[in-house]
Amino acid sequence: MASTPRVEMAAQHRSPFPPIDDYAFLSDCETSCLVARNGSVEWMCIPRPDSPSIFGAILDRSGGHFRIGPHDQAVPAARRYLPGGVILETTWQTRTGWIIVRDAMVMGPWHDVDERSRTHRRTPSDWEAEHMLLRTVRCVNGTVELDMSCEPSFDYHRVAAEWQYSGKVYDEASAICAGLPEDGPQLRLSTNMRLGLEGREARARTRMTRGDTVFVALSWSDLPAPGTFGEASAKMIATQDYWREWLATGRFPDHPWRTYLERSALTLKGLTYTPTGALLAAPTTSLPETPGGERNWDYRYAWVRDSTFALWGLYTLGFDREADDFFFFILDVSRNIDGTDHPLQVMYGVDGERSLPESTLDHLAGYDGARPVRIGNDAYRQHQHDVWGALLDSVYLHARSRRQVPESLWPVLRRQVEEAAAHWHEPDRGLWEVRGDPQHFVSSKVMCWVALDRGARLAEMQGQPDYARRWAAIADEIRADILEHGVDERGVFTQRYGDPSLDASALLVPLLRFLPADDPRVRATVLAIADELTEHGLVLRYRVETTDDGLTGKEGTFTICSFWLVSALVEIGELERATALCDRLLAFASPLKLYAEEIDPDSGRHLGNFPQAFTHLAQINAVVHVIRAEQRIETGSFRPAHDEH
Repeated sequence: MASTPRVEMAAQHRSPFPPIDDYAFLSDCETSCLVARNGSVEWMCIPRPDSPSIFGAILDRSGGHFRIGPHDQAVPAARRYLPGGVILETTWQTRTGWIIVRDAMVMGPWHDVDERSRTHRRTPSDWEAEHMLLRTVRCVNGTVELDMSCEPSFDYHRVAAEWQYSGKVYDEASAICAGLPEDGPQLRLSTNMRLGLEGREARARTRMTRGDTVFVALSWSDLPAPGTFGEASAKMIATQDYWREWLATGRFPDHPWRTYLERSALTLKGLTYTPTGALLAAPTTSLPETPGGERNWDYRYAWVRDSTFALWGLYTLGFDREADDFFFFILDVSRNIDGTDHPLQVMYGVDGERSLPESTLDHLAGYDGARPVRIGNDAYRQHQHDVWGALLDSVYLHARSRRQVPESLWPVLRRQVEEAAAHWHEPDRGLWEVRGDPQHFVSSKVMCWVALDRGARLAEMQGQPDYARRWAAIADEIRADILEHGVDERGVFTQRYGDPSLDASALLVPLLRFLPADDPRVRATVLAIADELTEHGLVLRYRVETTDDGLTGKEGTFTICSFWLVSALVEIGELERATALCDRLLAFASPLKLYAEEIDPDSGRHLGNFPQAFTHLAQINAVVHVIRAEQRIETGSFRPAHDEH
């Protein structure tokens, strides 16, 4: 279904920038990169995902790249992820032969054995990132002229690279920041080809014949790089073993949609920052929500809301260790150095940074001309009342199977419930972080209710009946207030008090168990959003003309909202409609089954940062909703993907 809009879009809009959904995502759970269809790494930040970029061609065509592929050919015959992992395989056909390229961010056995890691704060596992991007090439037929070009541009294309040979012959070279050899990152390029250094660029070229093999390793640590193709191949195999071992710990249904669930799970895992347990909203900044517009944000941070919702998805599929690590991350950021309490913020840096000041990079052209390019995100200053409920709901979901609350986490949770109790009646910026005036957003009130409701349940588990009774009473008060002021004369939940505008966040009402799915107000709300807040059947967050979000221009449909609609339709018994919408949304996935934040309903083009955790978690929830509802027809019982009771 989605292929036709993409063809139409390509015919109407020729751009030097690849479509956002043409990129592949690679990760070692510490660093990530995006690889274009032509074999060029066009986005990569080291040593952390929120560090300045070393390859930034996705935001400016001269912003740095790392390509390997056939000479004078840009379109491969096929691309895929190797099953069960995050290793990219690209097959190239030329007029004279075939080659296969494999790319991976290398994972290996835990290597901090002589001294403790300087970055890890969570419990060490058997595996650790080797801080290496590895690319291997095998010629499988005929002959192919192979080119390699590595042209880093440090500090978001503000500092050029200086290359120098570091090996005995032409097999290794190092790049440093021009004029800043001590302060900037240092890169090491190792290969079994012969490197040439041409200004800011390291190049290699060779003619491959059937059976020939090539490797190139870009590393930014002291760990040894492979010296032979055999060693490179062994690292590639170890990396695949890591991902397959992780994926095998999950629980996936035997269903044609299973591969979508697996890819979403692997993507969410790839968006975690293992040293601290943080979970990124996305690995990119400033990919536009509106083509050529100003709705461009930096998502390389850990939103408490996005992270805790993402744990829904992972938990639904049987992955719970990521939740443990994230809760300890929350414990870290909720305390000052002296051990005193610190209020929970909307978002943090991946190492727990609390200050994320926003600025613009005016020297960058922006993706397809979309400016400004932003780094940092001023949303960290906002008051968003949904954060308390998001955290409490996630902890409750996690603790329910254990019938206990982690003792060290209970004081933090208690403070969040008390914060929600104290502030639920105040206006805020809402789930969508609007930059207009604060409002009494219904979704924020619902999430405050969630905080009190889940807090009461957790207090019962914790043996604190007084807290449980008091918090349950406040939850009832919040519910009554919402039902009085947040529902219009049609019985439809609105975006904010005193205004009839619709908002897709109201789809969370049944998913969060605020009201039972058979309540007529739930049905009326879900159908109103499906019929009145959609473009070509895909769901908008809200109508920009009726919502003061502090910005200009239109935006695409938010894919997470469309997946929410799938889940909500299942809840109200509209399984046929939900299945059709879910099938359509899966068809809109990128060729590698990834999702950006939005989909342009007219063209099918993906918009916004990519890949986006929020979207993938909602996809998991929606797909599991549909599958379980289909099974209900056969078994007579239905268990929603996110069931609180």
